[in-house]
Amino acid sequence: MAKVTISLDSDLAIEVMLLAGTRSPQDAVELIVRDYLARGHRTEARAGNAADQDRLADRRSAPEEGR
Repeated sequence: MAKVTISLDSDLAIEVMLLAGTRSPQDAVELIVRDYLARGHRTEARAGNAADQDRLADRRSAPEEGR
């Protein structure tokens, strides 16, 4: 797996570590990124994605046939 190196403000990294309950900034950031992605996937599963919204909007705006 490829690794990415980033730099963060030390106060930000410490605050993230405290909130995440980890001992290293790397573990804290990885945990938060994984959580962010999981939330995004759950939201998408519940609400659908943007393409679904466009498709549904087209269906709602079209006049009903036979009336």
